Amino acid sequence: MTITDEVRESCARIAANARSVRIDIDAAAELQPAKTPEPDPERHYLDGDAADVADYMLALDAINFGSGWFPTLRKRISEGEPVSGYFTISWALADHVRTHGPPTCAWLARVSTVEIADILGQRPDMELMGLYSQALRALGRFLEGPPTRPARRALDLVGEAGGSAERLAQMLARGMAMFDDHGFYKRAQIVANDLVLAGVAEFADLDRLTIFADNLVPHVLRCDGVLVYDDELAARIDRGERLPLGGSEREIRACAVHACELISQRTGVPARAIDTWLWTRGQAGGRGTQYKARPRHRCRTVFY
Repeated sequence: MTITDEVRESCARIAANARSVRIDIDAAAELQPAKTPEPDPERHYLDGDAADVADYMLALDAINFGSGWFPTLRKRISEGEPVSGYFTISWALADHVRTHGPPTCAWLARVSTVEIADILGQRPDMELMGLYSQALRALGRFLEGPPTRPARRALDLVGEAGGSAERLAQMLARGMAMFDDHGFYKRAQIVANDLVLAGVAEFADLDRLTIFADNLVPHVLRCDGVLVYDDELAARIDRGERLPLGGSEREIRACAVHACELISQRTGVPARAIDTWLWTRGQAGGRGTQYKARPRHRCRTVFY
């Protein structure tokens, strides 16, 4: 069984037995996936050579989590509006790379909480900054490998994976605990997709990836009527209550994965492309849009 087979099987099983979440697949008939958008060239580092861009994307994906803490972040401002937590992080890291160059294996292996907090414009005593420094140091150790082998860069991993997105995801999930999100592998899977979107890698099996289960894509599906929460769960989320990892939180993510698999089967659009479209849709617009105005579920975890 491949890593994506595991995700599909696990999420279908959870969705079939879910108590707090159900899928209204008929509501998905109104969803018309658009062309996959390109990464924002200001809020991402895309202007270097392929190897440097890939190193930036891998480092960004190493800290591509923390949505449960995002309401407490000091957000960047663009056109008078705060940008999302994700773009706050991606943009700050991009500016750092533009000034200081791409993250090296040696730098990753020793980066401190104080340093990453300063780079991202956040307080060093914030719990998330400590987790970010741990995640980057783990990436540095993973890239270093044994003393007998030269340190690797992001594109070296692509080569080791033989151009397979599934194999790259498995390497990351097995090599770093913070990527080992059993049953979802959100962050392990998204690396290949992000490298492709950045135009620095190709994978023959890219469309084998599932969606990258976080808290925004399920939120968009809920706002559009595809995911329906029971009254108790809906009330907890709407009043801003944080959910613990597992239980109904796991049902939300699993039902989002399975719903997008069903949509993919109906439309012929790969699940990973549906994810990018839904995620971008949820990011669009200001505070008054339905996706921004309505609370999404929050869970403090290193997995999304």
